[in-house]
Amino acid sequence: MPQSYIKRILDARVYDVARETPVDQAPLLSQRTGNRVWLKREDLQPVFSFKLRGAYNKMHRLSEAQRAGGVVAASAGNHAQGLAMAAQKMGVKATIVMPRTTPLIKVDAVRGRGARVVLHGDSYDEAAAHADRLVKEKGMTYVHPFDDPDVIAGQGTVGMEIVRQHQAPLDVLFVPVGGGGLLAGVAAYVKYVWPQTKIIGVEPEDAACLKLALDRGRRATLPEVGLFADGCAVAQVGKETFRVIRETVDEVITASTDEMCAAIKDIFEDTRSIAEPAGALALAGLKKYAEREGCEDKDLLAIVSGANTNFDRLRYISERTEIGEQREAVLSVTIPERPGSFRAFCGVLGRRNITEFNYRYADAGSAQVFVGVSVVPGGDDLESLLSELAKKGYEVEDLTENEVAKLHVRYMVGGHVPDAVANERVYRVEFPERPGALAKFLSGLGQAWNISMFHYRNHGAAYGRILVGVQVRAAERKAFSSVMDDIGFRYWDETENRAYQLYLGQRPESGEN
Repeated sequence: MPQSYIKRILDARVYDVARETPVDQAPLLSQRTGNRVWLKREDLQPVFSFKLRGAYNKMHRLSEAQRAGGVVAASAGNHAQGLAMAAQKMGVKATIVMPRTTPLIKVDAVRGRGARVVLHGDSYDEAAAHADRLVKEKGMTYVHPFDDPDVIAGQGTVGMEIVRQHQAPLDVLFVPVGGGGLLAGVAAYVKYVWPQTKIIGVEPEDAACLKLALDRGRRATLPEVGLFADGCAVAQVGKETFRVIRETVDEVITASTDEMCAAIKDIFEDTRSIAEPAGALALAGLKKYAEREGCEDKDLLAIVSGANTNFDRLRYISERTEIGEQREAVLSVTIPERPGSFRAFCGVLGRRNITEFNYRYADAGSAQVFVGVSVVPGGDDLESLLSELAKKGYEVEDLTENEVAKLHVRYMVGGHVPDAVANERVYRVEFPERPGALAKFLSGLGQAWNISMFHYRNHGAAYGRILVGVQVRAAERKAFSSVMDDIGFRYWDETENRAYQLYLGQRPESGEN
């Protein structure tokens, strides 16, 4: 029963290395949501993550023989840093297997604490499989990042601190979820002391392994895991963590990449600290819940679980923030190609701020405009704008939720493909960002097909993206698909995507040869 964790948590040995982090009120968020929003600042730990707690508690309970044989773990980074610091403190040799997609800041931090780093695979699960092999070959002790009672108890001290620091019961507590160690530990303690408090787990939309397990009534494995929130990039929730979570957690919410980016900005504006995507995940869920429920004058707390992110990744985060806050809309608008038409169009937009305006002369009749415009979030401002544009006779399409538009087309607007480029097919490709990955894709395509368009942006993230146009005749499409499958990267056929057709594809009258 989850109650058995209460004594484990009270007895947990964490404060030799971890600190009791504060619960801070977020005044700007509180004002904006009409609630009292609190942040549990686990980003202020010595390793900038809560993971230190569980790792040290587990290490403390190992036998002398186990410590002498050394420890090994698989981690996307935060558990690795926690275990490395714990091992350094106790004089134990540590080997950490990390996915190749792990941000460099985390890799360097682990090495800086004396641990041996082995980079293997593109996901946590691939790294874990390699760590298991090292256990069998070398006789080391495996320290699991989440699915271990001692690790869960160590993380549970976060909940113990929240109860002591906030004093009065919270209305709702939001906890990020990867494998479930933090959620299980916090929920076991808080639900025991404050049974009236609603506890909600928050997962990335593209790594929602807990939601999958709850929907099916049993643990299951996600076929693919998104890498943006690398600290939560887990394909299957833990066995022990799921057992505890099922009995203590009220709900699980998912958050999109844009919503996490917006939450990172919110944390920065209230604390001047920069959370990593997984670190801001709980707050993204809090905002989503508050809007959905329309709650007011409630005590809502989100755990800021970590702050380990690459600095250059902030470019991508800042780009997505305004859309995540629903403060920017991306529109495609057809305007007359004549002097004064831009001014007339801006007149319809009124006092709204134009964040982006792209077009290129195409013909004497009309121009296709790709425009970013600021809108008021949480209301009907965007709908009013679309309606007003339609009344003024403009053809308009809302591309705000179009991934190709947001990631590629907005940076490529410049004209349709010439008539001479026949049989163009367009693909969006996603791959783990590491040296040689781009070369692997290009060499995999070979020389059988001509590349007619290519766009690649390095976002400083764990994965890269390509938008590529290739001339493929109808009779060759099956063979081309086989080549793409053999390359092994995730891809989507975007030839029918409206953003591509409006700005980059052949004009309707030119047809396909």
